[in-house]
Amino acid sequence: MSTALKLDQVTIVRSGSTIIRDLSLEATAGEITVLLGANGAGKTTLLEGISGVIDVASGQIKLNGTEMRTLKREKRAKLGLAHVEQGRTVFAGLTTEQNLLAAAPSDRLARAYEMFPSLERRRLTGADQLSGGEQQMLVLARAFLTEPKVVLLDEISLGLAPTIVMSLLPVVRDLADSGVGVVLVEQFADLALSIGDRAYVLDRGRIVFDGPCRELIDRPELLHGAYLARADSGLQNGDLL
Repeated sequence: MSTALKLDQVTIVRSGSTIIRDLSLEATAGEITVLLGANGAGKTTLLEGISGVIDVASGQIKLNGTEMRTLKREKRAKLGLAHVEQGRTVFAGLTTEQNLLAAAPSDRLARAYEMFPSLERRRLTGADQLSGGEQQMLVLARAFLTEPKVVLLDEISLGLAPTIVMSLLPVVRDLADSGVGVVLVEQFADLALSIGDRAYVLDRGRIVFDGPCRELIDRPELLHGAYLARADSGLQNGDLL
């Protein structure tokens, strides 16, 4: 598999503070790269820097070899980068189907309904009338319909019941298996690692672990040793942000 997204010595400064410092990582096409870290580690800031929501002070961000650190967010999207941010942002005044049509022509919608059959049943329903889980399905489907090369997913489980989350993650796995590179930030570390390929653990803006997800599953002490030593001993995987 080829490297789809490559970061080299990336530094991000926010509100006068250095949040990400000299960070390098790679996300491979056809794989899920899991990014873990405690609250304040810099995960969301990193994704926002990659997609152009915020500026990156220095370093390189390459998508399939194309440098895009100084490009506008819209240009990055045209190159094949999709970013699903926290918050399940839908176009509330539009129906489910109209939300999808905002991302892709009608001949692609069958793919969205194949991924999320409940959206087809609710296609004429206003997006603001959908459940939280259905809204997350809609946001994911909208991103996937753009036919991205790399997708950044930031806490897609936020505010959802675990059973809903477990229905979403296999779709993410299928997306990666189709050849798309996925970077997944997820609060449920155990679930993310179970579908992921490679993991990075971020602590105060720096990478403190880089290796196969299986290594963290088989040796959970590595996860704790990487960034939980400074946290409360009672912290569980579901608390990881």
